[in-house]
Order: sequence, then C-alpha cells, then structure tokens
Amino acid sequence: MVAISSWGRLGRFEHEVVGLSDRHQVVSQLKSNPIGIAHGMGRSYGDVCLNPNGVLWKTTGLDRFISLDENSGNLVCEAGVLLRDIQRLVIARGWILPVTPGTQLVTVGGAIANDVHGKNHHGSGSFGDHINSLKLIRTDGSIIVCGPNLLPDWFAATVGGFGLTGVITEVEIQLRRVTGPWLSTETIAYGNLNEFFHLADASEADWEHTVSWIDCVAKGGRGLFMRANPTDSIEHQEPKSRKLTMPFVPPISLINKLTLQPFNTAYFNLKKRQVGRSAAHYESFFYPLDNLLEWNRMYGPKGFYQYQCVVPRSVGHDAVQAMLKEISRSGEGSFLAVLKTFGNRQALGMMSFPQPGVTLALDFPNLGERTLKLFERLDTIVREAKGRIYLAKDARMPRDLFEAGYPRLAEFLKYRDSGMSSALSRRLIGH
Repeated sequence: MVAISSWGRLGRFEHEVVGLSDRHQVVSQLKSNPIGIAHGMGRSYGDVCLNPNGVLWKTTGLDRFISLDENSGNLVCEAGVLLRDIQRLVIARGWILPVTPGTQLVTVGGAIANDVHGKNHHGSGSFGDHINSLKLIRTDGSIIVCGPNLLPDWFAATVGGFGLTGVITEVEIQLRRVTGPWLSTETIAYGNLNEFFHLADASEADWEHTVSWIDCVAKGGRGLFMRANPTDSIEHQEPKSRKLTMPFVPPISLINKLTLQPFNTAYFNLKKRQVGRSAAHYESFFYPLDNLLEWNRMYGPKGFYQYQCVVPRSVGHDAVQAMLKEISRSGEGSFLAVLKTFGNRQALGMMSFPQPGVTLALDFPNLGERTLKLFERLDTIVREAKGRIYLAKDARMPRDLFEAGYPRLAEFLKYRDSGMSSALSRRLIGH
C-alpha cells in the first residue's frame, strides 16, 4: 500500500498501486485487480483520481507514441503520454494540440476523462472535440473502440466521464497546423466586471486565446485580460528554462489574510505597467504555473481547495459579482483567480464541465469548517444560476448540486464500468 494525495494535498490515502506499462497486458491486469480507478499524474485537485484503500491503475507507464502522420496531423499514442511530450514533439513538425489546459503535466487519458478546456473554448471547444478515436478496456475484459463516428454514445460517456467507463489505453488525436511556438499577445487592465465582459465579447472574433486574472479581494472586480494569437512573424531564440521548485511545505499557508491583499495589489500594479502587446512562447502563455514546480506546497500542510464553477451567460455578471462579494465578506480569497468565458457550444461529453457561459476558478487554503461554509454560500449562488462545479477540481460538492448541474447523469450511468470506483464516485453517486 502506498500513501497518495491529489494536487490539492487535502489528505494522503493508502492505495494499492498497479502499474500499467504494456497496453497488451491491461486486460489481464484489470481483471485480476477488482474495483479501481485509472491514475495518471494526479493533477486533479480533489478526489476524482483517488480510491482510498483500493486499487489505482497507474497509467504513466503507457507513455509510447505509436504513429504520427506529419501531413495530416493525425497522432496515435498511448494514454499515459504527457501533453508536454506531445507539444515538444509536434511543434517542431508544424503541429500543436488544439486545446490544452493550464498545465501540460497531465496525461492524454486524464485530459479525456476530465474533458479539459483551455483559453480557446469559444473557437475550439474542449479536449474531447479533437479525439478521433480511443480504445477503452473494461474490467470484464471487453475492449471498446469508439469515437465521434464510431459508437458515439460510448465516446460521449467516456469523454468527461471521470474515469468510470474503463481504462483508456490508446488515443488518436487530430492536431492543428501551426507555424511555430510563438504567440502575439496583448494584456489589458480592466476595472470592473462590465469591462471584462466587454473585452471578452470583443475578443472572440479576432483572438484565439482569451483569459483573465481577477483580483477577488478588491472592490469592483478589477483584473488583467490577456489574449493571444499564433504568429509566424516573430523570430526568437528558444526561451531558457528557468523552472523553480517550492522546496518545502511551510507550517502555514503562504496565502492568508495578511498576505493576500498586498500580494494581489502588487501583482496588479506590476502587470498594469506591462500592459500592451508583446510576444510569448506557448509554454509561458499556456502554462505559467509549470515554471514553479510543486507550487501546491505553498498552501501549507492542510492543503487547499479549488472552487471552479460555470454559470450561464445570461446571469453571469450578477452571479460572479455575488460570488466575489461573498468571498470578500468572508475574509478569505485567492491569488490564483481566473475568470473567462466559454463559447456558445454544447459539450461533446455527457458529463463534460464546459457549457455556454462564464467560469470562475479560485484556490482557497484549507481552513476547515470556515472554508466549507464559504463554499456552501457559493454553492447557493451557482445552484440558483443553474450552473455546475468542475469535477476535476472538486473535493466536497453536495450530491444535489452535482445532480442538478449534470442532467445527463442517468444516461451516463448506463455506460459505467461496475469495476471502476473512486472517492468522488462514492461521494456523489454512492458506489
């Protein structure tokens, strides 16, 4: 048994870890190790990737590239391949992943199971929209190959299905053509939510990537709006790697009442002086936190929660404003606060998180009951707005909010593998 935590570090739990390294042996390994869940890099924040006192099928050994058609951009690989390794392989050959989340240190299988999204949802949807097919191994030994045009119901259940339909072993991805690793970027300071929504709407037609940092403790909702397009007109040397590591777990969270407001104020004023257009390498724009390894340690020994929700656009302004007021009133807050819009497109997966609207994501140090009470108040706002919470980030959502936010749950459960179970599934589904 091995003690394992998720990225939020809310607790370490004993697991029996079974390493998967030969895709041809996965059937026998699953049949001989009942009731488990696939586990890649463990970058999910809550309990979707945990199975305390049970089996974890560790997928990072399934890390082989199978084929790459450099003319069509069709990539076939095993599910344990990291997004980082795909990017570094294909960008030099004129291709890029069409959708990528805020870290590239995740597996392809995890990106599908959580149907991750990036900064370009309005144009490119989520990760599952670019999967041509996948191979799924069930714990009864059956093998299902599915895609948008092949057993599409199985595909829709697996994309965003938080690992409960089986273990993904092979994936065929459609890459996107790109001229190089560089982006033309623009940063704009905004003073309130009205300005944010105006920028978001005005940017959708002409900018591929949009995202904003919001100061959740300042009145009014000020922030920094960032947008970017790929470019081939800039010649640069490859950036030097300057990765740092959070070397230890401090005795208390470094994000607290004393540090949060001056930290946010300093960050806003520093970045405000840097507004305007510039060039950025894709790694620094897409994955800024990957430059600080083990950054989750800064929240101290009790770990942290991330609360990420999406609410419909029609009520987005009022709902986000109400959440920011609750956060400010609570005396808690987040330095890593992200606000962005989703495009007007329906998710491919039955249980996918993205829906048309606006999404707010914030990190909170774990202060126990006080933090959970704040989340209950935020839940009320999300529930009334008919929004949902992101399963990849969740560690405490109540079941009624889960069921209300994911109306295709009953349909999804028809495709569930009875040999798959996680802490999240037991908490929200009961088994």
